[in-house]
Amino acid sequence: MTPSFPTLFLRGLAMMLVLAITGMTPAGDLLAQGPTTFEIGEELTIAALLQREITGSEITIEETLPAGASYHRYIASYLSEGNRIYGLLTVPFGNAPYGGFKAIVFNHGFIPPASYRTTERYVAYVDALARAGFVVFKIDLRGHGNSEGEPAGSYFSPAYTIDAIAALKSLQTLDFVDPQGIGMWGHSMAGNLVLRAMLIEPAIQAGVIWAGAVYSYDDFSKYAISDPSATRDVLERIPAFRRSRELFETYGRPNTEEPFWRAVSLTANIDLLSAPLQIHHAANDDVVNIGYSYDLIRALADHNKVYEFYEYEGGGHNIESPYFEEAMRRTILFFQRTL
Repeated sequence: MTPSFPTLFLRGLAMMLVLAITGMTPAGDLLAQGPTTFEIGEELTIAALLQREITGSEITIEETLPAGASYHRYIASYLSEGNRIYGLLTVPFGNAPYGGFKAIVFNHGFIPPASYRTTERYVAYVDALARAGFVVFKIDLRGHGNSEGEPAGSYFSPAYTIDAIAALKSLQTLDFVDPQGIGMWGHSMAGNLVLRAMLIEPAIQAGVIWAGAVYSYDDFSKYAISDPSATRDVLERIPAFRRSRELFETYGRPNTEEPFWRAVSLTANIDLLSAPLQIHHAANDDVVNIGYSYDLIRALADHNKVYEFYEYEGGGHNIESPYFEEAMRRTILFFQRTL
């Protein structure tokens, strides 16, 4: 189906490192001055994440599941900041091609942790990518399913970003995976996660975001999020959501003119993006306003980044059929081209 909004495709070169705190300061000058630090929330800043060493581990096969149409299925685990993180790992049948299979770290959107199950949700998404010949690792972010650690949310904690990068580093230890051919996919909340990870981890070769949210944090104030599953009772159990109150009390509501909010803004630090990005969003998404994606593509265009954007008339927040098939076809082709 032809999207109602024209497809945008821009090609650009990776630009010089810029850790923008109070303005667009050349990287050399900024490094000479030293980065600004914040007593509260420093761990969320892009500058702090760039300094953090994120490691993975060997992947452990915990359970063999019934196979899919053309791929093996396993419950597998790895370590992220000392937490054992579980997930659904799919591996194509047959011998790996020369150099290894291309792989995708698959990041789920917000699901109340108490109701999350590893083999539920995103079944058709994983199946389509696995049938296309990718190794897919759909990770259970910390605090979900059997994964250790506290659930953190993506917007006010770097924890999920660290889990995703650790998953990539862990996939690189598998002899049947191409260590230089790994991308990331993310939905909803994980749009923030995927873009943040891409700014700080150059090993991510490409990213795809479906119905993503919160890139500048100004957009969070502008559009909010209307997720009926994110009730007050559910959110109060997630420490990072409580943490947001402390940040708001300290720095005010998100405003990129404020140094802290600029330091954590993904779009204010978009010059760090060096890999291509594909974005999908439905115009009738009643959970995450499509304005989030509009604002992101403007930032990408302004900074000459390589991206594709597709808008769909319907499909809602999950981009369901009859739009799902076209969105997934484009996703697969993009990963085949870029990984």
